[in-house]
Amino acid sequence: MTSIGQSIEALVSEQGIDRDLVIEAMKEAVRAAARKQFKTQDKTGESIQVEWNNEEGMIEISAQKEVVAEVENPSSELSLEEAQELAGDEIELGDMLLIPLPTEELGRIAAQTAKQILVQKVREAIREKVYEEYVDKIGSLVNGTVKRFERGDMIIDLGNNLEAILPKQEQARNETWNQGERVRVVIEDVSKDLKGQQIKVSRASAALLKRLFEMEVPEIYDDTVVIKSAVREPGDRAKIAVTSNEKDVDPVGACVGMKGSRVQAIIKELRGEKIDIIEWSDEPSVFAANALSPAKVSQVRITDINNRKMEVIVNEDQLSLAIGKRGQNVRLATRLVGWDIDIVSEELLKKEIAQQMSKMMASGEAVPITALEGVTALQAADLKEKNINDVETLAVTSVDDLVEILDLSLDAAEKIVGSAKAIVEARNLQVGAPDTELENLEEASKTTESSETQAEEISEPEETLGTENLESEAEITTETAPEESEEILDLADEEPIGEQSSEKLEVETIEEAAENSAEKE
Repeated sequence: MTSIGQSIEALVSEQGIDRDLVIEAMKEAVRAAARKQFKTQDKTGESIQVEWNNEEGMIEISAQKEVVAEVENPSSELSLEEAQELAGDEIELGDMLLIPLPTEELGRIAAQTAKQILVQKVREAIREKVYEEYVDKIGSLVNGTVKRFERGDMIIDLGNNLEAILPKQEQARNETWNQGERVRVVIEDVSKDLKGQQIKVSRASAALLKRLFEMEVPEIYDDTVVIKSAVREPGDRAKIAVTSNEKDVDPVGACVGMKGSRVQAIIKELRGEKIDIIEWSDEPSVFAANALSPAKVSQVRITDINNRKMEVIVNEDQLSLAIGKRGQNVRLATRLVGWDIDIVSEELLKKEIAQQMSKMMASGEAVPITALEGVTALQAADLKEKNINDVETLAVTSVDDLVEILDLSLDAAEKIVGSAKAIVEARNLQVGAPDTELENLEEASKTTESSETQAEEISEPEETLGTENLESEAEITTETAPEESEEILDLADEEPIGEQSSEKLEVETIEEAAENSAEKE
């Protein structure tokens, strides 16, 4: 076998290229060199033929010419006499004759041209082979070694003389690598471009997170647990949604593993990146509430189903946790669920609802009790039986009475009364009232109690005096009643009047009435 044959066999074994493909590339390279070398015999080069002699392991170059009676184009035609001298008397007019050309006449320039074309063809063949092999592996996990660094990019050696590029934007910002370290990457793209590395890999893709879970969790590998979606902010936090095809298998527990062993192995591979494992749900509101973990959600309301928008209500103490550091938690949840999520504080929402209700009250519209949070239609009916028909009446109802009427807990009753008072206070602020409705009602109640006390104290002397002095006592009582009422009210403002002090006051009033009656007689 010649040196050319040995080179072809070595190329086939090292690069894993098809032998016929290498031979075709060799023939095309020699044909291009021969056309330049034998321009005197064939200006166009169309008649030059190159064949591979497999038995001898060498290239054969020849010029194809047609046998004619009279030669008009020497590059492609040959006279009958010349043809018979070369091939024998059997040659006839119109036959095609291959005339061998000496390969020794290929000069240095022609050989260099053949070499360049051969290298290019072999490179194209290798890239085509790599493309066909790896185009179906996009998204797959591969192992490699850090070979070198180029302007922030990393060149990864995948073995078999194959390199991949890990661009800077596909690297996690918290990761640093040294030359020679082994690294796991996921194939992001495969190209046919002649320049640069064909294979682009990533350490920032969500596909890497999925492949790592598939490796660590057997239930995912055998399709018992399914990964529905995964999102990442590389180096900081990731969220992955999983569900189970079997009722007896907990998808989140399967991914976490015994004492967190499975998820901890993945966190270690991702250099400390935090991972939230979420249970997937086909109901968007439930899925969104789960996706905002570790925050606890109070309520989810879908505001625009066509544009996929929803409002998530959380307590004040859960607001910062739901939003996350620089909005990271809600941003990841939005990408995971596929809906626009707006986080709203529950306290702020209550204030807005109270203001809306107060505007209704200020405009004269009746606000139903069922509009209050925590009051059902059945409870509203029970309140109506006790003549509590509107929010204003409910606001002045005591918590104990409400507990007894609705059979609620003390906290729930306080919450309902507090909501009613907030609405009334907001209404009063809307209309610019100097005092709240609640204060007015309380003052009216105090005034009524004082009047009843005064009437009782006035009526007692009338019953004890005789019929003879009835008219004079009535006159005296009428004159002294206002003074006594003022005195009683003053005492009521300063301190409560006990039973003994009340009896003493009543005795003094009777004695004064008797003295006045005696003077008149």
